[in-house]
Amino acid sequence: MKNSERFNRRGRTTLVVFGLTAFLLVLLIVPEPHRSVSAAQSPAWTPEKLGEPFLKDPIWVYNNWSSYDELSDNVPQTEELAMKELGEIVRLKKYGVHFDYYVMDAFWFDPDGGYRRWRKPNWPNGPDRWIAACQSNGLKPGMWFGTNALVKINAAPQWKDSLTANAGALSFSEGGFLPDFMDVLQYWYDRGIRMFKFDFVYFDAATPATEKSFTKLEIQQKNQTAFREALKKFRATNPEAVLVAFNGFGGDTESTAGPFPFRNVVDLRWLEAFDSLYAGDPRPSDVPETNFWRSMDIYSDHMARRYEQAGLPLERIDTTGMMIGTTGTIYYRKTHAWQSMLLLMAARGGWVNTIHGNLELLDEEKARWFAKVQRLYEGLQAKGRTKTFGGIPGNVEPYGFGSLDATGSVYAVVNPAQSIQSLELPQLSRVQAPLGQGRILFRDAGFSPVLKGNRITLGPAQMAAIGFGRYADASFDLGVQKDVVIPQTIAPVEANFQPREPNMIEAAIQPPAHGDLRILFQQRDKDGNIMRSWPGGPPNGKSMGTVLRIAAEQNGKPLPIDIQYDKLIWSGLSWGAGEIRRKDFAASGPITIRCSSAEKDPVKLEGHVFVVTY
Repeated sequence: MKNSERFNRRGRTTLVVFGLTAFLLVLLIVPEPHRSVSAAQSPAWTPEKLGEPFLKDPIWVYNNWSSYDELSDNVPQTEELAMKELGEIVRLKKYGVHFDYYVMDAFWFDPDGGYRRWRKPNWPNGPDRWIAACQSNGLKPGMWFGTNALVKINAAPQWKDSLTANAGALSFSEGGFLPDFMDVLQYWYDRGIRMFKFDFVYFDAATPATEKSFTKLEIQQKNQTAFREALKKFRATNPEAVLVAFNGFGGDTESTAGPFPFRNVVDLRWLEAFDSLYAGDPRPSDVPETNFWRSMDIYSDHMARRYEQAGLPLERIDTTGMMIGTTGTIYYRKTHAWQSMLLLMAARGGWVNTIHGNLELLDEEKARWFAKVQRLYEGLQAKGRTKTFGGIPGNVEPYGFGSLDATGSVYAVVNPAQSIQSLELPQLSRVQAPLGQGRILFRDAGFSPVLKGNRITLGPAQMAAIGFGRYADASFDLGVQKDVVIPQTIAPVEANFQPREPNMIEAAIQPPAHGDLRILFQQRDKDGNIMRSWPGGPPNGKSMGTVLRIAAEQNGKPLPIDIQYDKLIWSGLSWGAGEIRRKDFAASGPITIRCSSAEKDPVKLEGHVFVVTY
């Protein structure tokens, strides 16, 4: 599911929790006047307890969101579609792909059924056929819940004494909502549901009376404590339940340019209740890339790093980074650049590996490649460890994820910069054997990465994977990603961009003797902060190419520009990027380049030009 800004882009202020001990939690969470328990009296909990997964092994989850989309598209969820995707799971199994869970995502429910009835006519006979088919094919079924936000669901009679003043959400700490909601979860567990996805949580929710009597922070604390303790009891009663947290449980996921530490801080005590916390739906980062999908890789990588820095073990972070599909939620991506998307998701080390979308897009060749990635990381996730290294993705610094076990290691690396860069592949553990001779297992097309010892040189915006030890064998080769092509050379072009019209910059350059022109620009607000434009997603939004525009002309004639970002982007975008092919401009005569924004308020635009050869 997408971030909650698509039904209510509200800011949230959550608890500030950095500590990993009960003493620090008491100091940081509870304001001095409201402390009722001393550090010595508070319940004991340790980092080791929080870091240990509930799961016995990593799991692979299919979630059907993005095969349908009822938020930024008009493709409804139906029983027919759900059963079709189950059939695809069975088909993919023949080629070695395995899934452990199948999660029915949002809007399966009757709006007036209190999460107990399924929506008609989309599900004329309810979920029994789907649940039975999952179980007969070795899949554990799961379900999505909007938690306490009333998104396409009405308050049941027993919830109404928990309603907020605007009737948009429900309090966990007062009234009948939480007891009934836990009864709902038990009802579905008893019917065979084993994974529960909680989305759109709103801890500011309070009845009008409580809103007058307590501070916002006190309301948040009361709601968080009530819900967390209820989930812990549910886990204890139902040990096979897998609980996953999505929007509202902390972290700032709108942008890779936001401040860190998070403004909406992740309370690490949620690790006592949830198997994983998600780190944002796939969307473009604030790093301009001519390949739109590579910018999305950088987003998910960046969020994994930030949640790790916030104290979450990598095993407990679900980046939901693998989403294919034909709907607006995934920008009608289909399977463009899907290989790096899957490989990076596995490389990040999360134990909840979630795959979204239209599985019918994976033909036999793609399915066998998918299965090979699963086999590569199966042991590395379950028996080994994954560690991060290098820079922060959103800061445009080369970085990577390294996974090792007793037999070898695999490093997945990305260079987000507009230059050729080298990156050290560090020793991941003191007990790790020296790397020795490595092998490049996977790369983008175009520039050939150069591996020398423990250093790799990558082209601009390039991704690669390298194996050492047992994994430096040809049997682990994953080939070349043909639909992401990296230039062989890149060099900056001196371009003196100047303001021309409001929210427009312009530069004139001489045409290069060889190569294509690459143009990038970044949008900032009047204070210099990176700023996204939000023209809306499908079906009624505007295409981003009409808001953030690149234009070029030579000798009075417009030049064609290849761009990939001209899409309906529900999550907003802060940049534009495109290329002018050498065949499309003359050898003489200045080329005028204009970058502009359709924002109504003043913005600052930064332009850059490069010459690239392929």
